[in-house]
Amino acid sequence: MRVLFIGTGDIGLPSLEWLLSTPKHQVVGVVTQPDKPVGRKQVLTPPQVKVRALAAGITVMQPLKIRHAVEELKAFNADVAVVIAYGQILSRAVLDVPPLGCLNVHTSLLPRHRGAAPIQAAIRDGDTETGVTIMFMDEGLDTGDILLMKRTPIAADETGGSLHDRLALQAPAALEEALDLLASGNPPREKQDDSKATHVRKLTRQDGRLDWKRPAVELDRLIRAFTPWPGTSCLLKETQMKIHRAQALPAADACPAPGTIVRANAEGILVSCGTGLLNLTEVQIEGGKRLPAADFLRGHPLQAGDLLG
Repeated sequence: MRVLFIGTGDIGLPSLEWLLSTPKHQVVGVVTQPDKPVGRKQVLTPPQVKVRALAAGITVMQPLKIRHAVEELKAFNADVAVVIAYGQILSRAVLDVPPLGCLNVHTSLLPRHRGAAPIQAAIRDGDTETGVTIMFMDEGLDTGDILLMKRTPIAADETGGSLHDRLALQAPAALEEALDLLASGNPPREKQDDSKATHVRKLTRQDGRLDWKRPAVELDRLIRAFTPWPGTSCLLKETQMKIHRAQALPAADACPAPGTIVRANAEGILVSCGTGLLNLTEVQIEGGKRLPAADFLRGHPLQAGDLLG
């Protein structure tokens, strides 16, 4: 089939690689977001999807608004569009361009975790499994009929970064099966149960501010879910401190007020939470390096009774 690939995020790169390499399909074009300034020097940087496509000799479009590029999309004469982490809502006019429709590769078990941050949400909310869902796109936000779903367990030490990479690598096999079903002429379609839907908005750094009144197990999940983005932090003497690694521990005795440091030594910075204790094992003070707790404490001595904000 003639495939139009529409995507921006790096999570789509393995799927694009598979599409470029398989003899089953032909990538006739790639649509991605415009180049954006990146880093402190704001260097204009293309999405890696664009870089890979151009290296393969594929035509790339970067419209500011894809809904204004319907005629250009028609010119690709694609049979189907594959959409992965594009970053724009597709209008009905765009969805109707390929005769076989637009397939979205979504990294959750729909209808759970519709929206912009399904990977982080699955870890944050304590899900035991997640996966890749291939769906027929409609005008709603991840509301289309499901073509197929592939499940995977979430490990106890899973981070947002590790789960992102695993799902990215699992997506091509799911996509291959989905396109085979589409080519058969009678692909399955399962309507989503909207009553079971959850929604995840786009995350910001503010979402990663730790609230010590919450249970330690929830903060443990939040830290792992938001690693590497958007990250989690607290205040240490009015200075922001990022938390890169931590572990929830049960409290044998009554704990002091949430945010109170119970112990600070080579084993970590042990902090009282709403229930339980959170042991911070890798941290980074604003303007400093990412350090194991033992190394951090040599330059920033802390003691029992100190407070984190």
